[in-house]
Amino acid sequence: MKYHIEVCIDNLESLHLAIAGGATRIELCSSLALGGLTPSFGFMKKAAQISTIPVYAMLRPRQGDFLYDQDDIDAMLLDIEAAAEAGLQGVVFGVLTADGLIDVPLAQQLAERANLYGLGITFHRAIDQSSDWQQALEDIISLGAERVLTSGLAANVEQGIDTLKQMVEQADGRVSIMAGAGLTAENVQTIVHATGVREVHLSGKSTRPSHMLNTSEDAKMGNLNIDDFIVPVTSSAAIEKVVKALS
Repeated sequence: MKYHIEVCIDNLESLHLAIAGGATRIELCSSLALGGLTPSFGFMKKAAQISTIPVYAMLRPRQGDFLYDQDDIDAMLLDIEAAAEAGLQGVVFGVLTADGLIDVPLAQQLAERANLYGLGITFHRAIDQSSDWQQALEDIISLGAERVLTSGLAANVEQGIDTLKQMVEQADGRVSIMAGAGLTAENVQTIVHATGVREVHLSGKSTRPSHMLNTSEDAKMGNLNIDDFIVPVTSSAAIEKVVKALS
């Protein structure tokens, strides 16, 4: 049975590495260290030129929660247009109310704009912060989303196995449940066999040293605890191990 292996990346080097490892779809983000934010238009455009597999752009205008106002939504609507112009295949978003329900009116604006441009839709892990996942799943289905990315409302997919299984049963083929958060080659077989999911999501995160010859530590570009001369990248080997585990 065919499985989809989606890899989230935030740089073009990782795009090449993910494809080489056997990824079947890309979630394109900036700032994966913050959980993934909206990528730039240039990043989207170049990714579309390079990629041999579908690329979906994250629509998340800031870090933090998924409670957005109309200004945020307006920016995301423009980002949908950018994704379409860049030649991507879909977008990824999630919108909640203060009470933890799906904000259907706001989400509908995004879904309608994506549909207008023929873009696919993934609803992301905002569902894992929902107060009623069963209702949230029905709302996501009503939006016409292709899939929902979830850990089963847990810190990682292993802890969320029971809920993931229930989600697959409730979805009943109306939307695909994609398991992600802490997914590895070591646990992926357990996850798919126990839950029935047919799509998985991971970053395959690793790092490499900078190729800079001058590595002065005096000036920091951001957080003082982050080494600017260590570059986060996807591990082709980590992705390949997941692919082999599912083959």
